[in-house]
Amino acid sequence: MKNILGIAVLSLVMAAPASAKQSLHISYPPTNHKTTSDKIFLIGTAPPTGEVLVNGKAIVRSKKGHFAPSFGLKPGENLLTVRYQNQEVKIKVTRTSTQPTPPKGLGFAKDSLTPTVDIARLPGELICFGAIAPENGDVSVMLGGQTIPLMEQPQVVQLPANSAALTEQNQPYAIAGAGQYLGCAAAAAAADLGHPQFQLTMNPKTANPGLPIPLPQEPLQVTQKPAENDKPKPTTTKTPASTTQTGPGKVQILNPANLEVASVIVDAGVARTGPSTDYSRLTPLPKGTQATVTGREGEWVRLDYGGWINSQEVQIVKGAVPPRTFIRSIRARQVPGATEVIFPLQVPVPLVVQQGDRALRLTLYNTTAQTDIIRLDPDPVISRLDWEQVMPGMVQYTFNLKQAQQWGYTVRYEGTSLVLSLRHPPRLSSASSSKPLSGIKILLDPGHGGKESGAAGPTGYAEKDANLYVSKLIANQLIARGATVYLTRETDKELSLPQRTALIDAVKPAIALSIHYNSLPDDGDPQNTKGFGTFWYHPQAQDLAVFLHNHIVQEGGRPSYGVFWNNLALARPASAPSVLLELGFMSNPEEFEWITNPSEQQRMAQAIANGITQWFKATR
Repeated sequence: MKNILGIAVLSLVMAAPASAKQSLHISYPPTNHKTTSDKIFLIGTAPPTGEVLVNGKAIVRSKKGHFAPSFGLKPGENLLTVRYQNQEVKIKVTRTSTQPTPPKGLGFAKDSLTPTVDIARLPGELICFGAIAPENGDVSVMLGGQTIPLMEQPQVVQLPANSAALTEQNQPYAIAGAGQYLGCAAAAAAADLGHPQFQLTMNPKTANPGLPIPLPQEPLQVTQKPAENDKPKPTTTKTPASTTQTGPGKVQILNPANLEVASVIVDAGVARTGPSTDYSRLTPLPKGTQATVTGREGEWVRLDYGGWINSQEVQIVKGAVPPRTFIRSIRARQVPGATEVIFPLQVPVPLVVQQGDRALRLTLYNTTAQTDIIRLDPDPVISRLDWEQVMPGMVQYTFNLKQAQQWGYTVRYEGTSLVLSLRHPPRLSSASSSKPLSGIKILLDPGHGGKESGAAGPTGYAEKDANLYVSKLIANQLIARGATVYLTRETDKELSLPQRTALIDAVKPAIALSIHYNSLPDDGDPQNTKGFGTFWYHPQAQDLAVFLHNHIVQEGGRPSYGVFWNNLALARPASAPSVLLELGFMSNPEEFEWITNPSEQQRMAQAIANGITQWFKATR
């Protein structure tokens, strides 16, 4: 590795937070900013003497003149005028709605017809349709010769974004469902049903007052039978107005006797709970995994065990039958630094790995046990291996472990055999009190870099520079304690998230820490939000995250932002306990002064190194 730090002292230069000639400076938001939030904050600075006015009102600032006030936003354009002495900055913020715009007149709202992409389902599965149209209409879908009514909803519950957990606003809320129509149906047999036809009918007697309903240009003439001695009197009736629109997504019902088989063609196929990146991740599928395709939605395919995967990460295996396998004997072997457990299979099948308290569970799908013998010699990690046929086609293996702390695992297919590798605990090569981390490999990942500058402080000082600066301070502290330290970057260069995680998998450190400074979504409160936060994903990293958090808060004297389970790329590597640290908030005016204080950053680096050292002692 080129990024090994083999020296005790690194060249450390803190980038200048701001030019000495700089006076009024706004680092966030940009001049023309769009947001769906109902409020926005300004991050900036000006000399501490005098007042800074926003739309004519003075704002609160820190001792050094930094500020981060929040302002409510009305829908549409909002103008914020910031003044300091004779300087003025105008910022336009446009608040856009997350709710679809109801149509005016007869018709469906733009892009409101669902499904929006081609879909494929099995016979008997519900297929749901949605539309937004004027209130009190009759909406239906014609598909495959069947008319499916869509019912207007009394209310719709909106969920907050995942980021709402970071701003303590994580509450669902209900809105009136008027104008939102939903309906579902199922097909009994395989067929290509084509595009659904959405129909909207508005009866003038029930339509909303004032709603412009176009009428036929030539009203239907109805002639009543005249009574004796009466002349016929023509009468005019208004017929219901209607419109039809073709849905954007075609519907196909798959033939269960002729389903395709997909094979994963990337090293770790990203399996999810649903057909988009909005859905939660499942255990990545090793390259070569095969499964039957039981559904499609746009560019996503559903595999028979329930996970969805992007079609670019699989290929269809021509002539393949639905993958099914038996499993008989299982054996384990020790390799340097790990125990490998080999599961001979007839075909690579989908799997899920779950970590628990002193246990790791491996579930194999499309698998039937014929197991009579398992070889497991005395092992540094495993105390016992149990297995169970949970249900037809699903076998679960539970590895009971000798230690509560797990140190990483990997799964791969070698041919059709699955290899699960469980890492052994790291060994301290010296008991010297002056070098308590001797023999320990630690990877530090300074977040962002290059074009990816991360958050910006009031002066414009970039997070990427603060991350690199303090990472080098932490590295020096760890090296002084005997650790071998790796950095994903030592200069201001850009690294992708896959490149960073690949370095963790290649180095296989005892632990990996991604170093960041924090900011907030637009609806946050940067003036009052500060503190140290830790983020973990795999249970094997939870104890490290909690330990470091408590150590920095209690012994380092820093405010607590919290401990979070979070689906972050640099917390996801399973090959080592991986934690992402947010050392403080670039967006908080007072905490930014702490971030740009070299002696305070040295104290933070020392506190982190001490916390790591104590954690390793506690895990022996």
